[in-house]
Amino acid sequence: MAIDLTQKSAKEAAFLERAYQQKQLAHSYLFVDRDEDEAVNTAYWLACLFNCTGEKRPDGTCQNCRQIISGNYPDVLLVTTAGKQSLGIDQIRPLKEELGKSPVQSSCRFFIINEAQKLTLPAANALLNLLEEPIAPVVTILITNNVDQILPTVRSRTQIINFAADEQVDNKTAFLIQNGFTKDQILELGDTRKFDQEIKYFYQEMLEYDLLSIVSAHQLADLAKSKVSQNYVWLMLKKMAQTELNDKDQQAGAKMLQNLLEIDKMRYSNVNFRNLLDYLALQWKR
Repeated sequence: MAIDLTQKSAKEAAFLERAYQQKQLAHSYLFVDRDEDEAVNTAYWLACLFNCTGEKRPDGTCQNCRQIISGNYPDVLLVTTAGKQSLGIDQIRPLKEELGKSPVQSSCRFFIINEAQKLTLPAANALLNLLEEPIAPVVTILITNNVDQILPTVRSRTQIINFAADEQVDNKTAFLIQNGFTKDQILELGDTRKFDQEIKYFYQEMLEYDLLSIVSAHQLADLAKSKVSQNYVWLMLKKMAQTELNDKDQQAGAKMLQNLLEIDKMRYSNVNFRNLLDYLALQWKR
């Protein structure tokens, strides 16, 4: 496909640029976008931002940018189906081999995997080691138009950026205000996508009686350090439970809401946030 940096997602590019400037780029991302071309362009924009030698980065015209855009930059690798119906292990194995090599022209390598929803099970499992904290300096970007078709074990090892979520920002702000959050608290929360990802996985793992729910509880506790972010976690869990009750599994939704009401009573007794999450997870292991 032809890469066009001007066809990136402006909102996601701004988010990634802040992470880059603050030296907080994740080692793995999952871009979720109905328009996969836009997501690919955004991934290449990030690779160009990292490697551009121009004054206005990324300018798209310096030698590094031109090489990246044309597919001739040794430290930016794109994996596609190449016209096949799936992405197999033979397409992922070379990336694992590349991890043992040092960057050629850059200080970091970029692995971009398009149509990640087409990964076969062996390929997805082979990808897991790649997505763990890598020894080599690499940013792996998976691109999909359907996050539900990505293995939970793969999703949990990435930072999810949902391009479509931007359309719901105003509604979410209104929802938070309706539930007692002040504008200052909403500003303090900032970008909640990482929270939303961790809360969603924690909730799903509880419903599936997955032992990983305890691990997710601890990850969530490490992420939600402030009282505002902790209140946000409880609110979103209640929202998910209410949706479950109304639209999906009435019994599971009712049980979750009951557990969360018990949690509310414990919160007033100043029980530690992590302990509350552990308690909630353990209710679903029984």
